[in-house]
Amino acid sequence: MKKLFFIFMLSSCFSLFSQEKSFEITGTLVEEGSNSPIQSATIYLERIKDSTVVSYTISDKEGKFKLKSSTYDKNLNLYISYVGYKTYLKQLAIDREKIDLSTIKMKLDNELDEVLVKSTAPVTIKKDTLEFNVKSFKTKKDATVEDLLKLLPGVEVDDEGSITVNGKSVNKILVNGKPFFGNDTSITTKNLTKDIIDKIQVVDTKTKAEAFTGEEGDKENKTINLTIKEENNKGVFGRVAAGAGTDDRYEFAGMINFFDNDRRISVLTGGNNTNSPGFSFGEISKMFGRGGGISFSGNGSFAIGGRSFGGGQGITTSQNGGVNYADVIGENTEISSDYFYASSSSENESSSERETILADSRFFSNSNSQSENDTESHNFNLDFEIETDSTFQINIEPSFSYSQNRTLFTSEDETLDEALVLTNQSLVNSNVESFAREFNNEITATKRFGSRGAFVRLLLENSVNQQESDDFINSDTEIFGNNPETIIRNQFTDGENNSYGVSTELRYRYPIIAKKFFTDIRYSYDLDKSKNRQSTFDFNDSNQDFTDFNTELSTDFEYADTQSIPEVGLTYRGDKWSTWLRLGYNIRTLNNKDLLRPQFNVERTFKNIQARYNFNYRFSPKANVYLGYRLTNSPPGIRQLQAFEDVSNPLNIVVGNPNLSPTNRHRFYGGYSGFDWQKRTGFYANFNGNISNDQVIAKTVVDPETLKRVTTYDNVDGNYSYGVSTNYSKDFKIDTLRTFKFRIGARYNYNNRINFNNDVQYSSQISTISPNLGLEFLWNKVIDFKPYYRLNFTNNAFDIGAFEDRNFTTHSAGLRTATFLPEKLEWRNDISFNYNPNVADGFQKSAWFWNSTLAYSVLKDKGLLTLKVYDLLNQNTNARRIATQDYIEDSQSTVLRQYFMLSFSYKFNSLGSKGETKEGDFFFFD
Repeated sequence: MKKLFFIFMLSSCFSLFSQEKSFEITGTLVEEGSNSPIQSATIYLERIKDSTVVSYTISDKEGKFKLKSSTYDKNLNLYISYVGYKTYLKQLAIDREKIDLSTIKMKLDNELDEVLVKSTAPVTIKKDTLEFNVKSFKTKKDATVEDLLKLLPGVEVDDEGSITVNGKSVNKILVNGKPFFGNDTSITTKNLTKDIIDKIQVVDTKTKAEAFTGEEGDKENKTINLTIKEENNKGVFGRVAAGAGTDDRYEFAGMINFFDNDRRISVLTGGNNTNSPGFSFGEISKMFGRGGGISFSGNGSFAIGGRSFGGGQGITTSQNGGVNYADVIGENTEISSDYFYASSSSENESSSERETILADSRFFSNSNSQSENDTESHNFNLDFEIETDSTFQINIEPSFSYSQNRTLFTSEDETLDEALVLTNQSLVNSNVESFAREFNNEITATKRFGSRGAFVRLLLENSVNQQESDDFINSDTEIFGNNPETIIRNQFTDGENNSYGVSTELRYRYPIIAKKFFTDIRYSYDLDKSKNRQSTFDFNDSNQDFTDFNTELSTDFEYADTQSIPEVGLTYRGDKWSTWLRLGYNIRTLNNKDLLRPQFNVERTFKNIQARYNFNYRFSPKANVYLGYRLTNSPPGIRQLQAFEDVSNPLNIVVGNPNLSPTNRHRFYGGYSGFDWQKRTGFYANFNGNISNDQVIAKTVVDPETLKRVTTYDNVDGNYSYGVSTNYSKDFKIDTLRTFKFRIGARYNYNNRINFNNDVQYSSQISTISPNLGLEFLWNKVIDFKPYYRLNFTNNAFDIGAFEDRNFTTHSAGLRTATFLPEKLEWRNDISFNYNPNVADGFQKSAWFWNSTLAYSVLKDKGLLTLKVYDLLNQNTNARRIATQDYIEDSQSTVLRQYFMLSFSYKFNSLGSKGETKEGDFFFFD
């Protein structure tokens, strides 16, 4: 009987799909009168019955378009929409496979009072703005903004929630043009729902001052603006959730939003002991970290199980709270602000084994450590935007923060020579408590002149940072050999680090050609001052207190970095291409005073040219290319310039170098970004290169008998790196319910580094190739099936005989699935597999990691009951291998292990229509 039922259901499905008719609609758009082709118009089909979008595309540079899809309907509405033209509407009979509409003439929209057909185009391109109509993209009813973004063409959201649009990173998300909880994009995307959003707009990232003057923004990054539906701009909505699990695991979260047109108040809170970051309700896997088992990290290092979330390695318990406020005051002032509170407590145990390779020998180090860390922080941000009239704007952005931290740390270390003979060992116990207070403020005043693009701008930034620390340390170090030595320390260090910074810039832009060609004159002045004092006292057995001042282990420095930079620039902005060039002359003075050791005072003055260049060419609204160059310089760090001997670690003495020069860096970059709306294909490629002169590096010499190390710093030339990456994606629409997505990409990086090994200079060449493949099969309201695979090849080559060239290969694969049947039930799985054959014996080479979540909607979809399992196979590991030029290290530390959790969430909403509250539909945060 079961077999007969299965055959009946299968045949019914085949019968259903066989009734669907495939079609292809073609045509050409021209302007009425001039017959000029219209590029980037949106052509879309809607069902007559319920206005559901069936398919859409964008016209090419010749005005041609092609729509391919399938439908059960006999007739569909065809819409053509383009800014400045009347919306074209025609009912089409889907009675044949190929439908040629020939030439369609679009009429200019000159009659503003005429009632026109309201456009519901899925995608609209308005010069530099890409706009998506949220209604056109079907999701589950409780979808978050992040869920919606994953469906938009050209938009990618990775495992950590980072977003790219047409290959460019999104670094800012606004709600109705205003920040929502600062710059944390994940709070917005994971906690606001699709239902309240009307449009999603994508633009180049700009500061408020740049937007005010009409300047071009950051071409390498994008901003997403979420516009709220008019009827959802007044009311209350939110959600609360809590869960409990095995091993005393728990989580809770709550968020409530008050919208009153321009006024917006949001309050959220959360807490857990499952290493989960931020404010996430997480019933459908958001509370789970990514990965587990084996991972791979760049810079020539290899990490196995290097997951880090919820405060780092170990087990972390955290509590968070926040408030966001945005409003319009009067007619000229906008304000937004937010406050965050966060606290965490973590525990971790770790062990490591390191093999260090010298030019003529090698030695081995073993370490075991335990740590407990408690942190608490408060952050408050304000943002005022004041426009006294249409030509003058002031932006004021102050921020305040306070934090305190306490760390208990214990470690046991030993070092063995090449014959595995113990040469030194140490035991360290420390108790550190620190406090930090910080204030930052940025004021920007901009005055525009006329309509040609002229303006003057004054920027003023200042910062004040105060840090205090109390450090109790008890250590026992033994050095063996012909001259054995035992160093016992029982000390207290009173630390104080205060810094002050001020930065000003005056800029004038003059238009040579109105709104196209400009010259810029700038002058900036920067001053950064810091005072660093570390007063160390030895324990006095007589009075049983820390009273004996230890000059050798104490420091007292005053450091100043002053820059004076005049600069000139040219900017050209055309319809297709734009470019700008900036040249500056940096007069920099570094002053370092040692109040305990005046003989080590340093004052250096450097004069350097700095430059920036950028070029952008837009082939069409669908494709563009960019190139850029940067010449910058950075000074040595304060510790690198201090010439005294730092013996705080008796096994690694550090001596600064007062003769260090600033590092000059040349950076080259470029890329291509293109998305074909008709073929649903995206191709993105970029390259970057860096050349460093006078790079500051560490030079370490190891005593062959005791294996004690002495480290200093030096400048070297010859460091350079370059990389290329590419990504190709394509969507195949099988029918109205099923879609297949294909994504393939690769990245190549090469790095040449100059280093010293036991005072012998050498170079290392590190090359990495990382191909990846991802597939997605989406069956609307039935199943999501998303397998992926990543491969990493790395080669480390050296020009010194003591080092062997090494090759590393790592593999990672995974599968993410979601099923939505029966109704109200959702089952999600996230399975990953990682393998690295290079791990030392005794460490896990491979691991499976499986998270699973089962959720059921109750209380008329207001509630959600969830059962989730973390690490279903109980294989989570935090084994790690790091391989650099001169050492290989294997390590492991505490990880979160398997648990089961049952949780419940409840959502509420009273958003009204155009300012009037209502009861009814409820929204859901995921």
